[in-house]
Amino acid sequence: MADFALFIGWGEVIPGREQVATRVFGETVEYFGRLQQEGAIEGMEPFFLEPHGGDLGGFFLVRGEKDALARVRTSEEFDRVVLRATMVVQRVGVVAATTGAELNRQFGEFERQSADLLQG
Repeated sequence: MADFALFIGWGEVIPGREQVATRVFGETVEYFGRLQQEGAIEGMEPFFLEPHGGDLGGFFLVRGEKDALARVRTSEEFDRVVLRATMVVQRVGVVAATTGAELNRQFGEFERQSADLLQG
């Protein structure tokens, strides 16, 4: 399993754009599905959140290798997907994430650096 991911979150649908939001969501699922078939990403999973009083309504978790995700994230097609999302939902955000062995590596580096700072 890949140790890197993109967290792509969104808020509420902009009132009056519900039907268009459904279409954009479907296009986005198709886009990530195609990237997975092409081997550009390891996988993608969408999530809808129940109402909870916060700003986050749902998110995609897109998994892949670091360099592959960087290529996806800087592509014109990804920019187009994100732009279309901003036209139908509020507060779209894209954040890089780590997990697995990479998370363990980063935590180990944090421990080494904090110990070094305490000694110096």
